Amino acid sequence: MNFTNLFRAYDAMVAFRDAARRFKNPASASPPSETALSQTAAAQGLAGQIETRLTNVVVAALKEAFDRDHTRLELERAQIDEQRRRAEEALRLELRRQTIDRELSRLRLLAGTALVGWLASIVVLFVHHSGVPSRVVLGVGWLLLLGALGAAFNAQGRVNAEKADSVDAGALPLWLMLAGLAATAISLLF
Repeated sequence: MNFTNLFRAYDAMVAFRDAARRFKNPASASPPSETALSQTAAAQGLAGQIETRLTNVVVAALKEAFDRDHTRLELERAQIDEQRRRAEEALRLELRRQTIDRELSRLRLLAGTALVGWLASIVVLFVHHSGVPSRVVLGVGWLLLLGALGAAFNAQGRVNAEKADSVDAGALPLWLMLAGLAATAISLLF
């Protein structure tokens, strides 16, 4: 209910009544008395107080609603930030897992190649009849290939156990395997 409009309507009725009295009785058209002005001022003062109180209530309600909305938005932002952080962490862990899987696959390939190279060098020993220097170089090749096989298995165990950020553990097995294959190939030349 709008009290301001109600008091304005009351003031309009009083003004209309006063105008009707002046029209009927022009002698009493004198300016309104002090009591009439004080009554009108009192009516407007009461309306002003009610209007001020209602305005304060509405402002307080709006402020409370805005504060609730601000708190809700801050909570939603915090939840979104937490979800983003979790997603980034999950992505980082998944990339790390994929890197470890690739490194393990590479180490398994190195171990398999070293084993096949060692078996091939055994076949070379029985097929190729050569002198002592050739057999010595072939023996060194065997040791290097077996060392590559052991280093590859050791590196696989370290990658599985540590799950380190830098998982490049296959350098030693690779070089041992290459040296062993090279020694096996050189033994054929003697």
